[in-house]
This record gives sequence, structure tokens and C-alpha cells, in this order.
Amino acid sequence: MRINRYFESNALIMSGTQAKKLELLEWLAALQDKSLIEELAQWKASRQRTSIEAYNQDIESADAEIEAGDYTSHEEAVKAIRSWREQ
Repeated sequence: MRINRYFESNALIMSGTQAKKLELLEWLAALQDKSLIEELAQWKASRQRTSIEAYNQDIESADAEIEAGDYTSHEEAVKAIRSWREQ
């Protein structure tokens, strides 16, 4: 499946990166695996830049959790990891 004849006729002047992006677009457009599409959508969402407002809110939430004692100390984390190795 070709997205556009323009891309076919101009493939030689596309950079390697541009050609790879077109190849991925064509592959994605033809993709039928709903679970893979959902996984790709989740991956994309996880790669989105966070706004400064959302970033600051995350920091404030983390500070509140720490003040409430809702955290794991380094020593506790090390102890938990060592227990995983013993299993």
C-alpha cells in the first residue's frame, strides 16, 4: 500500500530517516492487530512531553506523599531487592 504517488516518485530525494518514517506510516496504516495498536498508543502517550504545569503538579504530589510518610527508604528498597534474589 502506498500512501501517495508523490512519495513514490520522490523517494530518491528523501533522506533515510524520511524514508523510514514513510515505511512505518505505511506499516501502521495497514496494521490490524488491535492489541499492538493499543500498545503503540500507550508507548506514544508515555513519550509525550509533560507541560510545566503538569510537571510542577507531579512534584507537589510527590512532596505531599513524602511529607505523609508514603515512601520507601533506600535501605528498605535494598532489603526488598535482596529478598527477591533469595527466592
